[in-house]
Amino acid sequence: MMILWRHILRSHGAPFAFSIIVLMAIFVLQFIMKFMDKLVGKGLSSGVIIEMIVMNLAWMVVLAVPMSVLIATLMAFGGLASTNEVTAMRASGVSLYRMMAPALAGSAIVCLLLVEFNNNVLPDANYKAKILTNDIYRKKPTLSITPGLFSSDITAYTILVRRTFEESNDLEGVTIFDRTRPNVNTTVTAEHGTISFSPDYRKLIMDLYDGEIHELSTSSFSQYRWIRFAKHRIAMNADGFDFQRSQESAFLRGDRELSAQDMIGKVDSLERGRQQALASLGSTVAKEVTKLFTPGAPIPESARKGANPAVGAGSRISTLQNSLKGHLQNIDYLERRQREYRVEIHKKYAIPIAAIVFVLIGAPLGIMARRGTFGMAASLSLGFFLLYWAFLIGGEKLADRGFFEPWIGMWAANIILGVLGVYLTFRTARESLTIDWSRFRRLVPKQWRISEESEDEP
Repeated sequence: MMILWRHILRSHGAPFAFSIIVLMAIFVLQFIMKFMDKLVGKGLSSGVIIEMIVMNLAWMVVLAVPMSVLIATLMAFGGLASTNEVTAMRASGVSLYRMMAPALAGSAIVCLLLVEFNNNVLPDANYKAKILTNDIYRKKPTLSITPGLFSSDITAYTILVRRTFEESNDLEGVTIFDRTRPNVNTTVTAEHGTISFSPDYRKLIMDLYDGEIHELSTSSFSQYRWIRFAKHRIAMNADGFDFQRSQESAFLRGDRELSAQDMIGKVDSLERGRQQALASLGSTVAKEVTKLFTPGAPIPESARKGANPAVGAGSRISTLQNSLKGHLQNIDYLERRQREYRVEIHKKYAIPIAAIVFVLIGAPLGIMARRGTFGMAASLSLGFFLLYWAFLIGGEKLADRGFFEPWIGMWAANIILGVLGVYLTFRTARESLTIDWSRFRRLVPKQWRISEESEDEP
């Protein structure tokens, strides 16, 4: 028995590790391509960029592990079937259920580890990634001065340069419009100069030579000053060009940055607030209706002119409508936040359970395919991946909007694929089913089909 378990688990090990490496590489490449324009051109160090990627590896692991379980199961059982080991084990009295037991036990362990990962590692990683992303977005791009074009990268300054030099920081034909003083327009011109940042990137230092300063008072337009200089230095505030980290306490955690236990506490708090809002709504309605139908009730100040009872009643009704609207909006907000937290709670357990569901699908499909190649496993997995994530993403959006309960949105994919996996397992255990690959060859271009057929010939 233990020999059988070791053999089957060993056949899963290499495909599982290989699948995780490939899928993680794909996710990292996709992430880099998506955020490359937000990372380059800002003078970020390689350490910050690597940290940004590492912090985002957490959510990639959550998605890659269940996918890898399906691919590994397809490859393992497909390889066992292609070498007739499944047939030999069946002839020895080993049922399909006993063959699947090691894979199910392994997927259960993976499921438990993913649950712990989702609750202890993923929230902190998402939180730190959010803070780091915000810090990167706040950092201004590296100062760019193009000859003949105005540059307004520095706040309250506009810089125009006629000529720059690639091999140095020298400038020629410098014109600076200074708007730091609201009542004075200052224009500085220079024949040439140099530009550099202070070590902390807080100041932009410009050393100008052979130039003039023109100042005009905008309050009366009667005061004008002209200064000629041989050398002049301007220190401009350049906040934002350096990379500054925020304090973690300055950001509130969202639903994806909390553990399931923390979100359960949030849901309970929101439920208490909703109950209080409902009680307040009932009290307000009862009080306003009593005033409305009580003879001789005081008329609001806005309706006392003319002391018309109809005007007083209309004012009370308008006040009641506004009060009800405010209470209902508050109740709707609390209910929406509760749904969002509940969706995330179910997601933390639904995705890990998918590892077990994928074993129920992958084992019979692998035996039916009778091929243990990565290409075959990836091809069969693609459809199930698309179906699963379509249900998961669509269910999350619909559950957040209140179309159905959060548990339905998050568990629908597992339920549907789980039922399909149980059916395939039951059918495969009772009879020998195989996939007719000749039907799929018709979809392959003819020249490729001929080459494949010639390769299959002895």
